[in-house]
Amino acid sequence: MRSLEELLKAEARRLGFDLVGIAPAVPPPGFPRFDQWLSRGQAGDMAYMEKHRDARADPKSVLADVQSVIVVGLNYYVADAHGVPIHPANETPARPSVTGRVSRYARMRDYHDLLRQRLKRLLDWLQERVPDCHGRVVVDTAPLLERDYARLAGLGWFGKNTMLLNKYWGSWFFLGELLVNVPLHPDPPHEASHCGTCTACLEACPTGAFPEPRVLDARRCISYLTIELRKPIPRELREQIGDWVFGCDICQDVCPWNRKVPVTTDPELQPWPMLATPDLIAWLELSPSRFREVFRGTPLTRPRRAGLLRNVAIVLGNRRDPAALPVLLRALNDEEPLVRGAVAWALGRYLHENIQPDSIRQALHARLVVEEDGPVREEIVQALS
Repeated sequence: MRSLEELLKAEARRLGFDLVGIAPAVPPPGFPRFDQWLSRGQAGDMAYMEKHRDARADPKSVLADVQSVIVVGLNYYVADAHGVPIHPANETPARPSVTGRVSRYARMRDYHDLLRQRLKRLLDWLQERVPDCHGRVVVDTAPLLERDYARLAGLGWFGKNTMLLNKYWGSWFFLGELLVNVPLHPDPPHEASHCGTCTACLEACPTGAFPEPRVLDARRCISYLTIELRKPIPRELREQIGDWVFGCDICQDVCPWNRKVPVTTDPELQPWPMLATPDLIAWLELSPSRFREVFRGTPLTRPRRAGLLRNVAIVLGNRRDPAALPVLLRALNDEEPLVRGAVAWALGRYLHENIQPDSIRQALHARLVVEEDGPVREEIVQALS
């Protein structure tokens, strides 16, 4: 007769999860490193990390009588997109387009809702078989060091880019957890590391976000800068952003363990064309209401309109495509100072390349006359100089 653990794993796979393991509900072994990381300030402005620092030291802070942590993984790997960008209104614009890149995990519906739904169904299944069972679903929102429990559940090891790596699925998978009060037999932890002497991920990072293997300085990470940071991106890092408008996949793209990961066939994880090949000119013209309409249900709402359009302006400044110049000139009068400052910087990049300098200088001078925000005025002055 199959054990409860075997049946549970079979049900998890039936629900669409590609990985499943069981970890004991012990304090996370990686907490001292996490605590040191916070103390060094490497979490940047992610204040919620500090706020819930102590809670991450014990899974009982998430579920008081937890006895087991069920960890699942869901492959989200999608191939790079090719083709004509699609306008947010699903209409092909009668003008040139300039595209950027969105991290693979964000080219589809928000994974939080999808994993929660499936984990809730897994909990329902377990409760039918263990009547006294109760639990809590966790998807990247509770104070839980989920990679620690994924390693304890045997799902993989920590790569030098801090990602959890699996021999078959690489690092292209979402993690979710189900904490339950049921004493399940845990899986053997993954003790070995299979990175060897490879340092491809560390060397490929354009901003130097890895001061040492398995340590990420979020303050220099493109994903942090384009998603979590609510302020202007530091000037010295803007050029290294390249064409990443939301997130970054560079350290994963170069990882040898990611070379043969199969493309997901999950119908709920298929990329949305407008996110796979974003039309940055159209995005920069989105009003607040249109922004909410277009990106509802996607991860791109995380930085809010101001943060996303800030990123768009920086990418356009890096691309310096003349086709984007008209929309940049209009966006210089955007209602958000964060957007105006990034646009001023982008226009300065066009000036540096002597692309339509007269119209750019005229627009910058006109904005400077009426601009009341100090940091934006500074951006304009630096762009003009």
